[in-house]
Amino acid sequence: MSELRGEALLDALESGEVRVAEPDGAGGWRVNAWVKEAILALFRESALAEHGTDPLWPFVDKAPLSVRRFPVESGVRLVPGGSSVRRGAFVGEGTVIMPPAYVNIGAWVGPGSMIDSHALVGSCAQVGRRVHVSAAAQIGGVLEPVGQRPVIVEDDVVVGGNTGLYEGVLVRTGAVIGAGVVLTRSTPVYDQVNERVLRAPLEIPERAVVVPGTRPASGEWARELGLSVACALIPKYRDERTDAATALEDALR
Repeated sequence: MSELRGEALLDALESGEVRVAEPDGAGGWRVNAWVKEAILALFRESALAEHGTDPLWPFVDKAPLSVRRFPVESGVRLVPGGSSVRRGAFVGEGTVIMPPAYVNIGAWVGPGSMIDSHALVGSCAQVGRRVHVSAAAQIGGVLEPVGQRPVIVEDDVVVGGNTGLYEGVLVRTGAVIGAGVVLTRSTPVYDQVNERVLRAPLEIPERAVVVPGTRPASGEWARELGLSVACALIPKYRDERTDAATALEDALR
């Protein structure tokens, strides 16, 4: 596969035949650095071109990178209103994309997922099956360095509104990222249930519920003023009440 370039690479990414990162069969993930290298080569080797036939919505991008169109038989519902899926992104059957949202090259969005309004799925990000990416959530992209793990969100995860997942964060199956949480590779996450601190490279455990929190700022002056700094907490793991509160409505599909 490593010889794929240009249109053949984009076709393979869109069909899911090739992925930037994929499960390794042992509970981990394998990054296919050659795919990132091939995407970067496409950028270097391609000229700019005008795309689109609507004079009210012209755009300029690298010549091979038009926006994707989805036939009815694909099962993808791309709702009108400013959303775009760039060439070279995989979107699985039953996915709903609400406007305006953006899915970038190299991304993989699993079947049955919801990408809500003002949400971003960045370059090479991997989003699993039946994931709800809520309004204004940002799933960061990464092309360089080529060997770095992209942001990975496994199956049945709920990503709350106004959240940010960046720098190769790995969110395991069934986790819930509460509204307003921002996670990077080096963000410490305080697991109150297991009395531990999760550190870089950050991996959110299966079925963990992560919410915004605070912790006391260090230093005498900060203590005198009662200052706190933001942090992320795991106060619980998913239970029946959490499942009911976060269930995706079948009617929306």
